[in-house]
Amino acid sequence: MHTATKLILFALIAACNHREASQTTTTSAERKLATPATVGTLEVVATFDGPMPTGVTVSHAGRIFVNFPKWGDDVQFTVAEVKNGKPEAFPDMETNRGFVSVQSVRVDPRDRLWVLDTGSINMGKTQPGGPKLVGIDLDTKKSFKTIVFPPDVALPTTYLNDVRFDLTRGKAGTAYITDSSTDGPNGIIVVDLDSGRSWRKLHDHPSTKADKSFVPIVEGQPLEGLSIGSDGIALSADGKTLYYCPLSSRRLYSVSTDALANEKARDPEVKDLGEKGASDGLESDAQGRIYATNYEANAILRRKTDGKFETIAADPRMLWPDTMALSVDGYLYFTANQLERQAKFHGGRDLRQKPYVLFKTKVDGTRILTK
Repeated sequence: MHTATKLILFALIAACNHREASQTTTTSAERKLATPATVGTLEVVATFDGPMPTGVTVSHAGRIFVNFPKWGDDVQFTVAEVKNGKPEAFPDMETNRGFVSVQSVRVDPRDRLWVLDTGSINMGKTQPGGPKLVGIDLDTKKSFKTIVFPPDVALPTTYLNDVRFDLTRGKAGTAYITDSSTDGPNGIIVVDLDSGRSWRKLHDHPSTKADKSFVPIVEGQPLEGLSIGSDGIALSADGKTLYYCPLSSRRLYSVSTDALANEKARDPEVKDLGEKGASDGLESDAQGRIYATNYEANAILRRKTDGKFETIAADPRMLWPDTMALSVDGYLYFTANQLERQAKFHGGRDLRQKPYVLFKTKVDGTRILTK
């Protein structure tokens, strides 16, 4: 073999050996890289390849209900029951045609489903008769109560977001609802379930407003254009305290329900409970603790009775944990809907990747079942 040829051959062999060594070194180094820490054990309950879900609730018998607001996706039905991992229109398609756009569903302590209809398409202006609260019997699948909010309660700018029930207050119980308006007054709406009468409290109160200086960091990027007021809501186990938080904020607030339920009373004193992270949904348990999603950290935190927080779940797959619901057997259900990837936050580019997910994780807390 010619000397020059031998040199070229030797060089090629050396290069190949170097490349193989480099690849081996890189692969070895990659194996040693740290991995993201996770907390809790997540179970996938259902996946959704259609519109994005927001709310979830679970009946005493374990039936699961979700909803799909009309934010631009093709929504065939806005309220569904999850059966065998798939959503089916609930109670039926005809009833769904009577809903405008549902943001939240909630099973009350008497095991009845309540549907919170925003009356708003794409978070736009409402029309009289649109915003309403509808109670549905789970056995008969028939509506037993429809409460339509008057225009001075559900304003044209109102966006009904989430609801909690105290069936021990008043003849038929009391409901509390957050108004998450993006371009109007925020506040808390109180509903007497017997008479159907409703009124606004903390109307445009600073604690219900979006923090104008707030810029969340989600998936490592600033999320510009998110300015939403009172959103998450939870009721204490004894029914005496209502907890709430703006979506565009990291703070948690509480207020006495005695003052909220008194229509004529002045606005009650609000307690600022400090920072809890940026949250969408809130939930409470019978042990007196408050759960808060953290959409910046792909996590769920829990505020203990001493005011300190602990992490219940954390996982990179929890892309925008939204609404939570505790079941009677101690599972915490929650939707992860990639809200931060919507086109309106990315110059018109929809970055969401289906499927969206309904998770559950086992916790040492139980659902409040006060009658």
